[in-house]
Amino acid sequence: MIKGVLFDMDGVLLDSEEFITRAGMMMFREKGFTVKESDFKPFTGMGENRFLGGVAEKQGIPFDLEKDKARAYAIYEQITRGKLKPLKGVPEFIARCRKKNLKLAVATSADEVKMRINLRETGLQESLFDALVNGLQVEHKKPHPEIYLLAADKLHLRPEECLVVEDALSGMKAAKAAGCKCLAITSSFKAEEFDRADWVVNDMTSVPDECLNW
Repeated sequence: MIKGVLFDMDGVLLDSEEFITRAGMMMFREKGFTVKESDFKPFTGMGENRFLGGVAEKQGIPFDLEKDKARAYAIYEQITRGKLKPLKGVPEFIARCRKKNLKLAVATSADEVKMRINLRETGLQESLFDALVNGLQVEHKKPHPEIYLLAADKLHLRPEECLVVEDALSGMKAAKAAGCKCLAITSSFKAEEFDRADWVVNDMTSVPDECLNW
């Protein structure tokens, strides 16, 4: 029986990919290197360590993880101010979950600073969620299931009692490896790519009732 919903953040609650990609490009440009938007795509949903570090590794760019990531986040905070909003249907879906007395958690591969910027700028109050889990709290990133196992634990639930809402293939794999059911949102990948998801929808306005009734 479903008792909790674990939300990935980027591509699920909001779409920040454009902004974090632009911040990454600007950060690398400050270092004297030019990278393209497409360079970031393979690392979507894996957290900024990999999102930025993977591009640096692939392009042979010297990369100081903490310094360069902090600079990218500073740029990100500047360029997102007043520009982030929840994705279509998100507030209403959260309300549906709350009406059914489900416990809610954010489980994002992003660092805490980005998670809090995103929640603040979208107007999604932290108090809407019973637990917040960020990428700095886990050793293994998605597709490893650790983040969803931790989120379920923080809600005092078993993974098999939880629905994960994801937009990335690595997140789908993490959800299923954790033993959760998975609702996939096609904001980042095509529907046919979510071959292991239990449900696939375009956005949260079209989530079937059965997702919250099992």
